[in-house]
Amino acid sequence: MNNGIAMHRRELLASIGAGAAMIAVPGWAQGAGGTAKDSALDKLLMAQFEEGLREEPTGATSLGLDTGARAALRAQFPDWSPAGRAESKARTERNLAALRKLGRDGLSDTGQISYDSAEFGLNSAKQLAGFSYHVGGFGHRPGPYGVTQLGGFYTAVANFLDTQHPVKSKADADAYMSRMEAIPALFNADTDIVQANAAAGVVAPRFILEQAIRQLGQLRDGEAKSKTLVKSIATRAGALGLTGYEDRAAALFDGPIRASLTRQIETLTALLPRAKDAAGVSNLPRGADYYAATLHQHTTTNMTAAEIHQMGLDQVRDLNSRIDALLKGQGYTKGSIRDRLNELQHAQGQVFANTDAGRAELLAYLNERLVAIRAKLPQVFSRMPKAPYEIRRVPVEIQAGAPGGSAQRGSLDGSRPGIFFINLRDTEEWPRFTLPTLAYHEGAPGHLFEGALSLENGELPIYRQVASATAYGEGWGLYSEQVADELGMYDDDPLGKIGYLGSYAFRASRLVVDTGLHSKGWNREQAIDFMVQNSSERPSSARTEIDRYIVYPGQACAYKVGQVAISRLRDEASKLPGYDIKRFHDLVLDGGRMPLTVLERRVKAGFKA
Repeated sequence: MNNGIAMHRRELLASIGAGAAMIAVPGWAQGAGGTAKDSALDKLLMAQFEEGLREEPTGATSLGLDTGARAALRAQFPDWSPAGRAESKARTERNLAALRKLGRDGLSDTGQISYDSAEFGLNSAKQLAGFSYHVGGFGHRPGPYGVTQLGGFYTAVANFLDTQHPVKSKADADAYMSRMEAIPALFNADTDIVQANAAAGVVAPRFILEQAIRQLGQLRDGEAKSKTLVKSIATRAGALGLTGYEDRAAALFDGPIRASLTRQIETLTALLPRAKDAAGVSNLPRGADYYAATLHQHTTTNMTAAEIHQMGLDQVRDLNSRIDALLKGQGYTKGSIRDRLNELQHAQGQVFANTDAGRAELLAYLNERLVAIRAKLPQVFSRMPKAPYEIRRVPVEIQAGAPGGSAQRGSLDGSRPGIFFINLRDTEEWPRFTLPTLAYHEGAPGHLFEGALSLENGELPIYRQVASATAYGEGWGLYSEQVADELGMYDDDPLGKIGYLGSYAFRASRLVVDTGLHSKGWNREQAIDFMVQNSSERPSSARTEIDRYIVYPGQACAYKVGQVAISRLRDEASKLPGYDIKRFHDLVLDGGRMPLTVLERRVKAGFKA
């Protein structure tokens, strides 16, 4: 599932740039096979990352790097003013120019991976920045609208301050308050972006605006002391014996924060008469070029929309054939695949009670699946992460528009665990047979497993540990479901096997609907209908998914494109001398996230060595 909160974090890390903080990373640039050119590249990328931390202070907090010489960053948010955004764009261009001036010649194989990964990320960011309406950064899913049901500072700040900003001292509490004081300016800057884009003819679809307005109202309305922003500092400062913070936070919320939310609501409401129901970015200025740029960034390939659309159709057809056979084997023989999946979803024992007790039972079941697979992972992995990870519920305040699930990597020092957030607004959206695959995708050996191994890899410089490459990350999560199947996790769970193939069909249908929406003129209802008929998604969750693809073009294609690439690489590597699945997984995981083309070179070179 992997979106929502985790996506804010991944986009944040990507926006920090292709460099690293100035921390000790023993044995990389001067290690075996390292060259003088590697050292120069390392110095450049480290400096760029340090600059990126200053631009995105939330990244320093997320990574636990806002201490010592960087302690001031704990009290800051990004500069989201027009001047700040212009400087961010200029920094991307400067960094890309400096990287290309250094050049690739003379680098070791390891150095070439860092160079190629950095160049891809910076060049992709530069291409998207060429579209004046494009918005990306902390709290913003890269897209054209600025404020949506999934994007904008309002969707991220409360959870960030509650779960990532530490409050262990008075200085931390004061830094929290400094960040709260900055929130109105961030909200107002988002509103200014919406107005500027609207003046250029870029307005979100009506149904997107209506969802955002509802969620903004839920955040704004009600007693200030009931809000996460206020409760979090009140509780944690109180635990330290500090007083006055609740009242100060409540006053900020009741005053400038509530006022800035009102302005944002009024701005979106005023746009409703101009908003249309057209869903795709092809309706925007240079829309086809914009969509091509988003596909390039997210899939890290040069696949066209037409190629991705056809891949999706082919895979949906094959997967539904396999699901059909499994359903018949379980006695579900009558009606369409959709009808039979509906019957299965409502079978005895499949739906957890939509109560707090039922939600607790659901979370316990997910944890049981993680415990079960952990025992088997050493069969195919040479390293196991030391850091803990846990499952939590998506905050109630944003659950209405949030996707089904998302993962957030832990901090570098291990003080904050990796977290999988599951949206439990309606437990009927999570029948039992779909949950094992969810646990494997998001937890282990999926995102939290992969993310923890990367952060614990002392051989990597920090800019490789926290690198972002959508197709790699999401492709690994989907490939992890295949690994779970190969480890026998569904041998005694035939219904779980249906859930696994349904997950693959869901991701394959994403290829079809994303490209359908943005390159073939599909409307919202066409896309919802295709997903409902060709995956295990219910209409309510399919609608949430489709609305996500509408505001976040191209990203949904990364999952299946990435999984297909990793699986194909393994098939090809299995024919090379010295192949071993643990070695294959080491080659994929130990270099950090990278574009798929770079990963392919790394894996093939690894088995030739």
